[in-house]
Amino acid sequence: MKAKTKNIGLGIKAPKASCNSVTCPFHGNLKIRGRLFKGDLIKKDISNTAIMSFSYYNYLRKYERYEKKRTRIKVHNPTCIDANIGDKVLIGETRPISKNKNFVILEIIK
Repeated sequence: MKAKTKNIGLGIKAPKASCNSVTCPFHGNLKIRGRLFKGDLIKKDISNTAIMSFSYYNYLRKYERYEKKRTRIKVHNPTCIDANIGDKVLIGETRPISKNKNFVILEIIK
Protein backbone atom coordinates (compact mmCIF):
# COMPACT_ATOMS: atom_id res chain seq x y z
CA MET A 1 0.00 0.00 0.00
CA LYS A 2 1.34 3.41 -0.96
CA ALA A 3 1.91 5.92 1.84
CA LYS A 4 -0.34 8.96 1.89
CA THR A 5 1.39 12.08 0.60
CA LYS A 6 0.49 15.63 1.44
CA ASN A 7 0.84 18.88 -0.46
CA ILE A 8 3.43 21.08 1.27
CA GLY A 9 2.16 24.22 -0.48
CA LEU A 10 5.24 25.25 -2.47
CA GLY A 11 4.32 23.85 -5.89
CA ILE A 12 6.72 20.92 -5.48
CA LYS A 13 5.65 17.44 -6.57
CA ALA A 14 5.93 14.67 -4.00
CA PRO A 15 8.60 12.01 -4.67
CA LYS A 16 7.51 8.73 -6.26
CA ALA A 17 9.13 6.65 -3.53
CA SER A 18 7.43 6.49 -0.15
CA CYS A 19 8.74 6.45 3.40
CA ASN A 20 7.18 6.28 6.84
CA SER A 21 9.50 8.75 8.54
CA VAL A 22 8.10 11.37 10.90
CA THR A 23 10.72 13.88 9.69
CA CYS A 24 9.63 13.85 6.04
CA PRO A 25 7.70 16.90 4.75
CA PHE A 26 5.68 14.74 2.32
CA HIS A 27 4.91 11.62 4.41
CA GLY A 28 5.42 12.82 8.00
CA ASN A 29 4.56 15.72 10.27
CA LEU A 30 7.32 18.16 9.28
CA LYS A 31 6.15 21.63 8.21
CA ILE A 32 8.15 23.93 5.93
CA ARG A 33 8.43 27.56 7.00
CA GLY A 34 11.03 30.23 6.46
CA ARG A 35 13.73 30.38 3.84
CA LEU A 36 14.43 28.29 0.72
CA PHE A 37 17.92 27.74 -0.73
CA LYS A 38 19.40 26.02 -3.80
CA GLY A 39 22.85 24.46 -3.71
CA ASP A 40 25.03 21.39 -4.20
CA LEU A 41 25.37 18.40 -1.86
CA ILE A 42 29.01 17.99 -0.89
CA LYS A 43 28.77 15.29 1.80
CA LYS A 44 26.33 12.52 2.76
CA ASP A 45 26.05 10.64 6.08
CA ILE A 46 24.50 7.32 7.01
CA SER A 47 22.08 8.92 9.47
CA ASN A 48 19.95 10.75 6.84
CA THR A 49 22.14 13.85 7.11
CA ALA A 50 23.84 15.69 4.26
CA ILE A 51 25.83 18.90 3.94
CA MET A 52 24.76 21.40 1.31
CA SER A 53 26.96 24.25 0.12
CA PHE A 54 26.33 27.41 -1.88
CA SER A 55 28.51 30.40 -2.77
CA TYR A 56 27.80 34.12 -2.84
CA TYR A 57 29.70 37.39 -3.27
CA ASN A 58 30.24 39.90 -0.46
CA TYR A 59 31.22 43.51 -1.25
CA LEU A 60 34.19 44.99 0.65
CA ARG A 61 33.78 48.76 0.74
CA LYS A 62 37.37 49.47 1.80
CA TYR A 63 38.88 47.68 -1.21
CA GLU A 64 35.96 48.32 -3.61
CA ARG A 65 35.97 44.67 -4.60
CA TYR A 66 33.97 41.52 -4.02
CA GLU A 67 35.05 38.44 -2.12
CA LYS A 68 33.60 35.00 -2.70
CA LYS A 69 32.13 33.32 0.39
CA ARG A 70 30.69 29.86 0.98
CA THR A 71 27.92 28.70 3.29
CA ARG A 72 27.61 25.09 4.46
CA ILE A 73 24.30 23.90 5.92
CA LYS A 74 23.49 20.52 7.51
CA VAL A 75 20.24 19.21 6.02
CA HIS A 76 17.95 16.23 6.59
CA ASN A 77 17.91 13.81 3.63
CA PRO A 78 14.61 11.80 3.72
CA THR A 79 14.77 8.21 2.48
CA CYS A 80 12.07 8.88 -0.13
CA ILE A 81 14.25 11.58 -1.79
CA ASP A 82 17.71 10.05 -1.12
CA ALA A 83 19.89 12.71 -2.78
CA ASN A 84 23.51 11.84 -3.57
CA ILE A 85 26.78 13.80 -3.57
CA GLY A 86 26.95 16.28 -6.45
CA ASP A 87 23.17 16.68 -6.82
CA LYS A 88 21.74 20.20 -7.03
CA VAL A 89 18.96 20.38 -4.42
CA LEU A 90 16.29 22.72 -3.08
CA ILE A 91 16.08 22.89 0.73
CA GLY A 92 13.55 24.46 3.05
CA GLU A 93 13.71 25.64 6.65
CA THR A 94 11.83 23.67 9.32
CA ARG A 95 11.71 23.35 13.08
CA PRO A 96 14.94 22.01 14.60
CA ILE A 97 15.29 18.31 13.72
CA SER A 98 18.45 17.89 15.81
CA LYS A 99 21.09 20.10 17.41
CA ASN A 100 22.46 21.34 14.07
CA LYS A 101 19.77 20.43 11.48
CA ASN A 102 17.09 23.02 10.71
CA PHE A 103 16.66 22.32 6.98
CA VAL A 104 15.26 19.45 4.90
CA ILE A 105 15.77 18.52 1.23
CA LEU A 106 12.58 19.16 -0.75
CA GLU A 107 13.58 18.11 -4.26
CA ILE A 108 16.49 17.28 -6.53
CA ILE A 109 16.86 19.87 -9.29
CA LYS A 110 17.80 18.40 -12.66
